[in-house]
Amino acid sequence: MALVQYSDTESDTEESGEESPRPAKRPRLNSSSVDDQVSSLPPLPSAFRDLYASSTRVSVRDDPSLHGGRKRVIPHVEGNWPTHIYLEWCPSKAELVVLDAILSQVEVKLGEDAGEIHSLLRSDLGVQLPLHISLSRPVALRTEQRQAFISMFQTALQESTVPAFSAHPYSLDWVSNYERTRWFLVLRVTKPAKDNLNRLLGLSNRSLAHFGQPPLYAGISAGPVHSHGRHESVKPATQPEDLSHCFHISLAWSLTEPTPEQKKKVEAIDLRRLQSLIIQFDCVKVKIGNNISSIPLSTV
Repeated sequence: MALVQYSDTESDTEESGEESPRPAKRPRLNSSSVDDQVSSLPPLPSAFRDLYASSTRVSVRDDPSLHGGRKRVIPHVEGNWPTHIYLEWCPSKAELVVLDAILSQVEVKLGEDAGEIHSLLRSDLGVQLPLHISLSRPVALRTEQRQAFISMFQTALQESTVPAFSAHPYSLDWVSNYERTRWFLVLRVTKPAKDNLNRLLGLSNRSLAHFGQPPLYAGISAGPVHSHGRHESVKPATQPEDLSHCFHISLAWSLTEPTPEQKKKVEAIDLRRLQSLIIQFDCVKVKIGNNISSIPLSTV
């Protein structure tokens, strides 16, 4: 198996079951040389990443060969704006070392008989990418809805007084999107104090419902699926679901479903170093088109 680097640009809206032509050579997982070159530089502020979060589009039509074989589920429609609500995590250099080690173990455990896995830690140029926990499905708002939605969601978040919090990754798992066209290697995270992930998910689902958009995770009773899944109903706010088992951080993706044997091999990976990771969240991000709004969580 070749564990390669591939940007997750537009990964929340593109799916495919078609394989793209494989380039002659892709960079391997270990890109420590890139880290060594930039280790003396101070980290970029998160606001800088918000300004340059989207890559340049190289095609005006859906071309899976430009995105590792993925095909867009939500087509481009003039006047519709792709929207996503999430919590962002930019791992430190030390945290990145831990994540690199985990993916290196995956590469060793699965060997050459596995399908190609694309890392989400860095772009194909070796640039570190932010990771995230989704709080919404990828949806589309109309032009006239954008400002009304961001105002409603910001007000709801501020009135909720959900405080900044931390979460701990604790296990490695595979989840698929609803269409089962892609599989994601993910870190499960612990339920934070005061149930803040479920609270934020409820705010997101209820706000999007006002604009006719479907919820994320609501109605799940069996195994969870990745945030690209579709769900039909939202339970009333008076009967909140505990969906803690659904929240995750994607580390890599594949167009090929892992076999039961491959899943067992991944389960056997040593994850003791994960205990050192404490992921802090102090804001919620809302991406509408190429514009990202960062809404701080309560400090009181």
